[in-house]
Amino acid sequence: MKNKLLLFSICYAISFPLLAQQSSGLEDRAYWVETMIAIADPVLTNMSQGKLRENMPVETISGEKNPRNARTTHLEALGRLFAGIAPWLELGGDDTHEGKLRAKYIDLTIKSIQQGFDPSSKDYLNFTVTRQPLVDAAFFGQGLLRSRTQVWDALGQTTQERIIKELKVVNKIKPYESNWLLFSAMVEATLLELTGEWNQDVAEYSIMRFKEWYKGDGWYGDGSALHIDYYNSYVIHPMLLDLLNIMQRYDKGHADFHQLEVKRFKRYAEQLERLISPEGTYPVVGRSIAYRFGAFYALAQAAQEGYLENDLPLPQVRCALTAVIRRHMQTLGNFDENGWLTLGFFGHQPQLAERYISTGSLYLCSVVFLPLGLAEDHEFWSGPYTEWTGKKIWGGAKDVKIDKALKD
Repeated sequence: MKNKLLLFSICYAISFPLLAQQSSGLEDRAYWVETMIAIADPVLTNMSQGKLRENMPVETISGEKNPRNARTTHLEALGRLFAGIAPWLELGGDDTHEGKLRAKYIDLTIKSIQQGFDPSSKDYLNFTVTRQPLVDAAFFGQGLLRSRTQVWDALGQTTQERIIKELKVVNKIKPYESNWLLFSAMVEATLLELTGEWNQDVAEYSIMRFKEWYKGDGWYGDGSALHIDYYNSYVIHPMLLDLLNIMQRYDKGHADFHQLEVKRFKRYAEQLERLISPEGTYPVVGRSIAYRFGAFYALAQAAQEGYLENDLPLPQVRCALTAVIRRHMQTLGNFDENGWLTLGFFGHQPQLAERYISTGSLYLCSVVFLPLGLAEDHEFWSGPYTEWTGKKIWGGAKDVKIDKALKD
């Protein structure tokens, strides 16, 4: 694995001058799958064998050998990775090369989850110490709901019961008055989907707060203040929309706010696409920038779930996201010698990580791969190469529409 990963990194670093070359949707898809597997394999291979704690480094900005983050980083790695790859897993295995890969990683994911929820396993996950487990239980819940058939249904009754028990335990953690409210709400929404029971008051409080914190033009405050960062994409829009979608399925109210959030979600996704430069770069601003292309979570979800504006073609979004992924991956240093993600944004840059970020945190980058849950013949993958907004404008295109704010 070590030599294969080094070769992978070197090949894409060398190929950077070719980024302007147009590629087909199937070529893009093959590249996405290869990149996703390079990121996911160390986590799932080790955890499926009960060796995640033993082998995954816990790198933090402190440089300490045994940082406090070691208590929570393993749930971060599993929950965040699972949230991103789950739609791809849900396609199931088949006789194609990609289908055989899916079958392999479905099996590894199931075994990893079984290890993580088995009290006798060395990789038994922490759901009680510090507040951090609440965060990643929510991402893990998103993964479960995105792979109901291939993963949840295959886990077995014992593991399913253990998961429900731990989700109920973790939601006793009090969230901060910020995007954390959505973690509590997402855990409850997961329980509603899996058991038919939940604490609706948790969801109601979260919704009330985010109604108050809306700032306009698709942006919510993270708390009462507006932060210029990517947390509307990392957490706020994806989890708020998931919560409201589930509530609509179970007739739990807020239909009007759901419709409003869909409009805001679409507008924010549109803005994310416009942030991508002709070279596949984007502004490096705000907290948690070490999540790399996880910054485009909301755009990836919009493409995968059909929430793009009508004048934003799916192939255009594919090409924009491909440019971003390639740009990140063209440098050495994103992985250590054993294939684990390193602290940084463009390679290994530890000073770009906050104290709360450790190796496991970095796997939120995986959410960019949500569109892999769309079949190969879906327009996202089958459509022709299409320049994205930034490339069109900087290339002198005459037919690009002016950007307009959302007024609601």
